Amino acid sequence: MTEPVLRGVDLSVDRGGVRILDEVSVTVPADGRLLIQGPSGAGKTTLFNVLGLLEPPTAGTLYVNGEETESLGERARARIRRDTIGFVFQDFQLVPDLTAWENAVLPQDHGGDRDEAWLGELFDALDIDDLRDQFPATLSGGEKQRVAIARALANRPSVVLADEPTGQLDPDTADRVLDLLFDVRAEASTALVVISHDRRLTDRFDDRLRLADGALTPI
Repeated sequence: MTEPVLRGVDLSVDRGGVRILDEVSVTVPADGRLLIQGPSGAGKTTLFNVLGLLEPPTAGTLYVNGEETESLGERARARIRRDTIGFVFQDFQLVPDLTAWENAVLPQDHGGDRDEAWLGELFDALDIDDLRDQFPATLSGGEKQRVAIARALANRPSVVLADEPTGQLDPDTADRVLDLLFDVRAEASTALVVISHDRRLTDRFDDRLRLADGALTPI
């Protein structure tokens, strides 16, 4: 039986005497497409950070492809982030003085193994091939998001984590970006976890969870 790409067991996060996540357990299979919804302030970004090894939980254990991560040092955690997890951040986090192509190729450069043919396929699939030499300041929100998706998939990760990927987009652009994310995710055989408060996304996912009061419940 294939190990889930992500498995969190009783994950809790305490911050400033407040419990943000309360013994949250979640499993993402290798071909999973999971939506985690919840209101603003529910702890969605904290869960994103924990699942992406950007923040350690106060308690509980996260497994990535069956590997327990709690006891790993920062170098090993960074390796997993680079090789296994692709990130689409809420605010894009594109480097302003790098072109769209240079931003997208960063994960490959950090891994020491460029695959420009694959990146070219991503740019073509995301319809941003003509934006290769443009800088982030010249791009629209939807274009920045597509560059961020290309960067997230550059290393063919096992899972892509997307934090509010439609939050800064108008409805039409949001639908197009989500369609592209689904299509390219399927081509790359990558699991997908989308964390969002956008209720319009609910019907686009088979697996849905709601985060409220620090706990996850099925939708």
